[in-house]
Amino acid sequence: MTPVTDAVRAHAVSPVDTLRREAHAVGRAARAVWRGPGRERDLVVQSMKAAAAALLAWYVASYWLGDPMALMAPWVALVLVQATVYSSLRQAGQQFTAICVGALLASGAQWLTDDTLGALALSLPVLMLLSNWSRFGDQGIYGATTAVFTIASGTVSASAVGHRLGQAALGAVIGIAVNALVLPPIHLRDVRENLAALAREAGDLLHTVAGDLRETEWDEQSAAGWSSGAARLERRLEALRSARGWSIESLRFTSGPLRALHRVPTSLPSTEEDERWSRVTGHVRALTRTLVVASDEDRTPTAPEGPALRSYARLLELIGDACRAESRRLLDAPEGPGRADETEEAIRDLHGQLQDGLREHAAQDAARAALLGTLVLQAENIWSDVVPRASKR
Repeated sequence: MTPVTDAVRAHAVSPVDTLRREAHAVGRAARAVWRGPGRERDLVVQSMKAAAAALLAWYVASYWLGDPMALMAPWVALVLVQATVYSSLRQAGQQFTAICVGALLASGAQWLTDDTLGALALSLPVLMLLSNWSRFGDQGIYGATTAVFTIASGTVSASAVGHRLGQAALGAVIGIAVNALVLPPIHLRDVRENLAALAREAGDLLHTVAGDLRETEWDEQSAAGWSSGAARLERRLEALRSARGWSIESLRFTSGPLRALHRVPTSLPSTEEDERWSRVTGHVRALTRTLVVASDEDRTPTAPEGPALRSYARLLELIGDACRAESRRLLDAPEGPGRADETEEAIRDLHGQLQDGLREHAAQDAARAALLGTLVLQAENIWSDVVPRASKR
């Protein structure tokens, strides 16, 4: 049995396990909705708003305007309750344009061919090509679906086309109004949560590395775990950048009183925090790469050992503690008095011990001393960004 086969079998997951994990995930999401404001509750609110917008559009089109086939209005209203008010407005323009093009081309094709199949064959290829036009964004497909509805109804008069376009406009107005005026989606919370998660996960990874250095041998399995943790940090950093973009966009076209009614955070963490934790992520990634190289027996660097290695593991633990403290600070959680000063003092003591270890290693093995020096420098880089004031003392 090959190592690849072993790995595949080790990662094989039964359908029952998959269903169990999904059920647990649903349960966690439901509990998060019940506990208080958060991403899960925001999703519930947006879903209920979309359903309400569709019902309102159906009621207005069917009962107020007397349309027995009130389809376009609720359909458009449903899909225009988007993640931000700005995206609702942008997509409304794209979608309405696509619907107009689809209705007009379908009506023209029906008039020319006087046959349902012929009209579909004439209009759909053109509309599917147009749906890929970047100006339509991801709304271009509505041109083709509108053509199908138009041709299937068999009505090609100017009044019928105008009626469908009017319904689309009605649905767009209702969808945008509901999204903008009823608990408008504001995503300021996501930036803070992603920043805090990035800091916490950086601390967790440093603790994992420290534990492996102290308690296990340096091997490929440990190295794979370090690399996987660093990759997760990179993905969290991308999520933070995406959240920052969504947060800035969500503030467009939303009024102050409506934001207050929604009870969302009133401010965003500074972009300097994004840059700081981006640097920390890069330093952690560099540290794990160095450790991965050191774990390879076929590479030249030799791993440090003895008291110097234990001191280095403790240094990473303390820096990990500082990352976790920063995570709590970003979430406005209180920190114990004097903890930061005690951590900084302990790190300075460990730094002195590592300097002594460097001198001892240099007298015995230059390659090992060079590797230890690199690791110490990378830890210093992380510490100076996690606690910026430390680099100024």
